[in-house]
Amino acid sequence: MKALITGAAGFIGSQLAYKLHSLGWDLILIDNFSYGKEDNLKFSDYDFTPEVMRIDIRDRGAIERLLKNKGVDYIYNIAGIAPLPDCQSNPQEAVDVNVLGFVNILEVARKHGVTKVIQASTNAIYENAETFPTQESEETLPTLIYPVTKFSAERFAQSFADSYGMNVTCLRFANVYGPHIDCLRKQPPFVGYMIRELYYDRVPTFYSNGEQRRDYIYVDDLIELAILVRDSKGFDSVNVSSNRNYSVNELFNITKKLMGKNINAKFESSENFWSRYPELFEGAYTIALPVLHHEVNKQSLCDNSYAELAYGWRPKIGIEEGLSRVIAHQQKLFQSLDV
Repeated sequence: MKALITGAAGFIGSQLAYKLHSLGWDLILIDNFSYGKEDNLKFSDYDFTPEVMRIDIRDRGAIERLLKNKGVDYIYNIAGIAPLPDCQSNPQEAVDVNVLGFVNILEVARKHGVTKVIQASTNAIYENAETFPTQESEETLPTLIYPVTKFSAERFAQSFADSYGMNVTCLRFANVYGPHIDCLRKQPPFVGYMIRELYYDRVPTFYSNGEQRRDYIYVDDLIELAILVRDSKGFDSVNVSSNRNYSVNELFNITKKLMGKNINAKFESSENFWSRYPELFEGAYTIALPVLHHEVNKQSLCDNSYAELAYGWRPKIGIEEGLSRVIAHQQKLFQSLDV
């Protein structure tokens, strides 16, 4: 089987590439390296660095040539702009990459007869859901730019599936964590951020009271489901979650114990959550504080029962085992940076 993986130098794309490579898949790997890093491509027994082509998913000519000349059975579109404040700060770029870039992938896949397109979506589309979200909960529309782009991309996926008989599955990721999680970017994911601060014996800053809860899914579990969905027909959307959530305080206490640290976090108001992005607070209309408050304090828990029913999938990695693996990898990374 041959697969094209976009965003192959990112956290999830690189882990997916490694797994498919170990299963004997023939891979085409692309990334424009706006968020991807070469470190993600180096594994203990294999280095993908020479294989990744610097191609943007918006480059129709380049994608056309890849599919025409190499032949592709599956496309895993993992490329995109994921950090919420980055999308909020530059909505045009977010739409261009997350929506138009994906439409480009769909159209080229249509022309060249790709068997299946698997799209990286997000459970953030349930941003305003007030009940336990299932696949049918999307009528509660999101507010922030990032989930709006992913919701829009799903509508295009369904359009292509319904109009042309294509096979497209959108995987709605919960908060993904695992080795190679990006802990160095401007506003890292929570797991990467707290491990980084504890490693350097710094006091991390959290927002609100730390009782807000999130659903976390380990990257290996996600990849297992991404492989299982490859043969389903038509359009499908699938929640990729653990069916468990943890508060900021719970997760921090588990991580402190695993790292042997005795550091307490400090807390700030949710209105300071995106203070590193002053452009959101400038101009005639600024980011609404209730929106920031909601983003910080929303309770994330996502029903994964459909994934088990349709694909026989259940997550296997518990939170302590998963965090232990992340800590071990990130400590090696920090040690190499400190040399």
